[in-house]
Amino acid sequence: MSPEFLAMLEESLNMFAFLAVELTVLFLAISYVVGVLQEYITPEKVQATLSSRNGKGYVIAAFLGAITPFCSCSTIPFLKGLLRARAGFGPIMVFLLSSPLLNPIVIGLLIVTFGLDVAIFYFTLAMTVSIAAGFLLEKLGFDRYLRDESYHDAASSTTALATPIAALEGDRNIDASQAFGCGTDSAGTSSCGVSAQAGTVKPNRWVSIWHSTWKDFKNTLPYLLLGITLGSIIYGFIPTDLIVAYAGENKWYAIPIAAVIGIPLYIRASAVIPLSAGLVQKGMALGSVMALIIGSAGASLTEVILLKSIFKIQMIAAFLTVVLGMAIIAGYLYSFLF
Repeated sequence: MSPEFLAMLEESLNMFAFLAVELTVLFLAISYVVGVLQEYITPEKVQATLSSRNGKGYVIAAFLGAITPFCSCSTIPFLKGLLRARAGFGPIMVFLLSSPLLNPIVIGLLIVTFGLDVAIFYFTLAMTVSIAAGFLLEKLGFDRYLRDESYHDAASSTTALATPIAALEGDRNIDASQAFGCGTDSAGTSSCGVSAQAGTVKPNRWVSIWHSTWKDFKNTLPYLLLGITLGSIIYGFIPTDLIVAYAGENKWYAIPIAAVIGIPLYIRASAVIPLSAGLVQKGMALGSVMALIIGSAGASLTEVILLKSIFKIQMIAAFLTVVLGMAIIAGYLYSFLF
């Protein structure tokens, strides 16, 4: 094998190891935090705040995405949490689009690298298109393309603790061991961490949240590993010179090509802007760079594979269409204005 191939292989393996560790930690941490938040923020509050019935829910979802420093992949656990709380479908889609695109790291690096005016342009366009796309997808009824199991799983994990407590509060004749399916020893402590002394029932919520988080992670793991593998191969074996060759020329098709290249080329938020600056130095057109940034930050092959556990193929196609459309519009508009 040639030294060039070995170097690319090493780069792919390093990226795989890095992403596997990082995304695993992020997924588990974010999922657990979301589970903890759901103990204090009721589904009714989420529904009221992120409702599709008024425009406020869409705007709040966009700004919620803007303050969460998630990449396209680590947005998925939070997305599942919103589904679990039965937030409006339109605001959920706004969050899915805006969270990786309006990442504070991306905005900060844009200001430092390309200037405040470019950062304002990027933020305004990403915010506007995310809200408009979420609203349109809601009105067109794309919520029917959510997988049934994503709602069923969400409902079961949300009510896993609430149901037995409600049963005990509603019927004093129900024994704690019957409600929770656990035994109780002579000291009044159940085998599953529930205290039955003095007529009180205190389930070990934190352990229950962890069990739910781990179950969700195991269900997602095959998609995660497949996406990381493909993304790492593309990252290691597609040189930047090739990107410049096909997306760097100042021609009409350069911007769409850059947008399409950005999605499978998994690039972290902290790396996409420095990489873009390097591509500009190699001669890549600024409009194409903008399309590449939105394409790579807004979606990734790994994210698409993960979304298959939540969305049907029609919804995934709609999501990719929105990201690609936003990237292409931004590229052409940027070339026209700057």
